[in-house]
Amino acid sequence: MEPQKTATIKLLTGLSTNMDNDMKIHLVIASFSLLVSMLPQSFAADAGVMAGVDTLSHNWVKVNYFTPKQKRVAAFQPLIIQAKALLDRYPDAPEAMIMGALVLSSTAAAEGGLDALVKVRQARRLLLQAEKINPKALDGAIYTFLGSLYAKVPGWPVSFGDQNKAREYLQKALKIDPKNIDANYFYADFLAEQGEYAEAVTHLQVALQAPLRAGHEDADTGRRHEAVRMLDKINVKRGREISTH
Repeated sequence: MEPQKTATIKLLTGLSTNMDNDMKIHLVIASFSLLVSMLPQSFAADAGVMAGVDTLSHNWVKVNYFTPKQKRVAAFQPLIIQAKALLDRYPDAPEAMIMGALVLSSTAAAEGGLDALVKVRQARRLLLQAEKINPKALDGAIYTFLGSLYAKVPGWPVSFGDQNKAREYLQKALKIDPKNIDANYFYADFLAEQGEYAEAVTHLQVALQAPLRAGHEDADTGRRHEAVRMLDKINVKRGREISTH
């Protein structure tokens, strides 16, 4: 069977695992906190757009975090319709494009297969389009998301994965908001997968030191837990490397 036909996508909350016989696309989905916690800072965005993004974001978190895995593909279908309606109403709003990309990628993570590869390409197209309009929309969420996509999907000929582009985009996100909990977390994840553990730990520490944001304490607490788990995995990996030398 061709690799493309055995490819699946899954959501990661820490370091990626080794690939089994079937190719797995380890796709980090930009989290609910990455998007929604930035809404108050998006003063330039239309109030109607942000209201739609807020509603869709809350619906997304219900499906992604509180719906059983086997039911998520079906549960995401109404969100795809909602995201498309938001884009149809606000076709030039980068915030709506980012939300559409999130829903597409989350659906891809749930379903896997060739359809998933199509959806992540659609998500990238929306993010690149949003970048042309306002690269700082949602305080750099575009770059955090793009970096994660380029880092986690397979490279040519299966898909568009590119580690150099991943690093570039993730660093751009940090330049926009150096202390952002999500930008630091996802860059740390990238660094850890490259074996750059010391720098990964530095960024995880920044993420852990970020204050909880008013109204988003639950989301930030969840991200902190993920950062702690990643630190534990890095320590295990580093310990194994030391023991083999």
